[in-house]
Amino acid sequence: MKYAIVTLGCKVNQYETQAMEQLLAARGHTPAHSGNADLVIVNTCAVTAESVRKSRQAVRRLLKENPGAVAAICGCASQLRPEEAGAISDAVYVVYGSGDRAAFVDAAERAVEKRAAERRTDDPFRRRELEPLPAGALEGRARAYLKIQDGCDNFCSYCVIPYVRGRVRSMPLELVAAEAARLEREGFRELVLTGIEIASYGKDLRDGTSLIDAVETAARAAPGVRMRLGSLEPTVVTEEFCRRLTACGNICRQFHLSLQSGCDRTLRAMGRKYDTARFTRSCAYLRAAFPGCALTADLICGFPGERGEDFAETLDFLRAMAFSAVHVFPYSRREGTRAAGLPEQLSKAEKEARAARAAAVAAGTRRDYLAAQQGEILPVLFETEAAPGEWQGHSDNYCLVRARGEALHGIMKNVQISAFDGQILIGNIV
Repeated sequence: MKYAIVTLGCKVNQYETQAMEQLLAARGHTPAHSGNADLVIVNTCAVTAESVRKSRQAVRRLLKENPGAVAAICGCASQLRPEEAGAISDAVYVVYGSGDRAAFVDAAERAVEKRAAERRTDDPFRRRELEPLPAGALEGRARAYLKIQDGCDNFCSYCVIPYVRGRVRSMPLELVAAEAARLEREGFRELVLTGIEIASYGKDLRDGTSLIDAVETAARAAPGVRMRLGSLEPTVVTEEFCRRLTACGNICRQFHLSLQSGCDRTLRAMGRKYDTARFTRSCAYLRAAFPGCALTADLICGFPGERGEDFAETLDFLRAMAFSAVHVFPYSRREGTRAAGLPEQLSKAEKEARAARAAAVAAGTRRDYLAAQQGEILPVLFETEAAPGEWQGHSDNYCLVRARGEALHGIMKNVQISAFDGQILIGNIV
């Protein structure tokens, strides 16, 4: 059987897709090429209305590109609205939610072999343990994901994710160590520790274990692999946290902090557990511990009740924080969340206009960060050959770097940066 997969959304979805690819490969199935797939899979996202729309669009596109294929849909959007997912096309035979990926692959196989339809979702709040899935990636990839946590207990006023992912569930430390060591043995040179809300790692274990314990465990188990952290809540970043991070010795100098707004009034309305002063301290701790590190963030524009002066505060905060990148989203009204019922909902045009202004500010701080890399020597993990004799990969501070060389896939080299072209740094191997 040949299959094609499209993944939308976060790094957790990417991890779960890689796990499904490994399950399929273990059963002898192979990726399709040139529209000859027997099975098309879409791993959906529900974080915004736009991501749900793109998920539906991906199903239709894959079926158009692969006539006669059977479609199987999973993920957060199908967990939230399974009936809508099943109604996209008559070719959609399998609809699962955000859990039980192994059973989903079983159902997809049956759909191809017997045209057996199966639609199954569960109550995510009844999930008590992290689903065991194979970590890693298919052959030929230099970076692997390791999901150490799932679920979220924050219930921010705008967010639907706790309702589709359930409560916090953590991978036991002994399994973190075993999986990290296995990935190093398999030849991966970078490991991304990810989860829905990794700052809450260990909360469910009730033994005092926290995220830094998981990071230290993975770093000790795979000392030859550089570790990159998934999205962090600012409150987890303390001086002690950073001290222990630096002692690991193999932590990448790039940290993604969940910001959402640079205005304290808006942060309170969002139900966030920090203010801009606390966020600023988190950035200062990281920059002191990892000089030159890249700090990236998420931002929601046009939250209900966000005044013009509130948004102006956010723009000033973006400039002051000098992020290397910001993922900017217009606020998306999600049915079932507290924010959906708030007064003073902004128009779509106003939300998009504010998002465009914020993106322009973020583009400026990114250019400044890239320009500052000129003359620096950065460790780069090369991943793809961009042109004959030219390879590119990501530095430890997550800049895309291009340099000349031969057969560099999966190899780490120091590169001295001489220029930047758009979003790509140009340099020479030293």
